[in-house]
Amino acid sequence: MRHGKKFNHLGRTASHRRSMLANMACSLIAHKRINTTLAKAKALRQYIEPLLTKSKVDNTHNRRIVFSYLRDKDAITELFRDIATKIADRPGGYLRIIKLGSRQGDNADMAMVELVDYNEIYNPNGKKVKKATRRKSSKNKVKIDNDEAVKAEVKTDVIS
Repeated sequence: MRHGKKFNHLGRTASHRRSMLANMACSLIAHKRINTTLAKAKALRQYIEPLLTKSKVDNTHNRRIVFSYLRDKDAITELFRDIATKIADRPGGYLRIIKLGSRQGDNADMAMVELVDYNEIYNPNGKKVKKATRRKSSKNKVKIDNDEAVKAEVKTDVIS
C-alpha cells in the first residue's frame, strides 16, 4: 500500500537522496540545463521550485534557508543575483522537463531539466530570433558614401 507516500524515494536513504538532490540543484543553477533520469527530474522539480520562489526576496533569512538545502555558496550567489532577477515576474513553473527517450544501457527514461527563462530556442520573452537567410550575398557590390563619391570625382577631374 502507498499510504502517506508523498514523494519518490528513488531507492536511496534519506541522507543520500538529500545530497543527490542538492548536488543536482547546484548543477542546474550553474549550467541552467542538465540531463538526468525522468524520476530524478521530477523529484528535482519538487525540491528546487520552492527554493527558486524564496530567492525572489533577497534577505538574510531566505539566503540561510536556501543555503541549508543547497550547501554551496557559489550556487546561492548565482541564484539570488542572476536567476532571481530573471524569474522575478514569473508566478511559478520555473523548470521545464523534456523527455529524451531511453538510455542505452538500462533503458531508463531520460529527461532534460532546464530553467524556463534561460532557453533561447523557445524564447518566452517575445524577442524575435533573426533567421539566417539562404540568399547568397553579392561580394562585388560596394557601398560608397556620398563624401567618398565626391572625392573620387574630384580625383578623376584632377588627373584628367
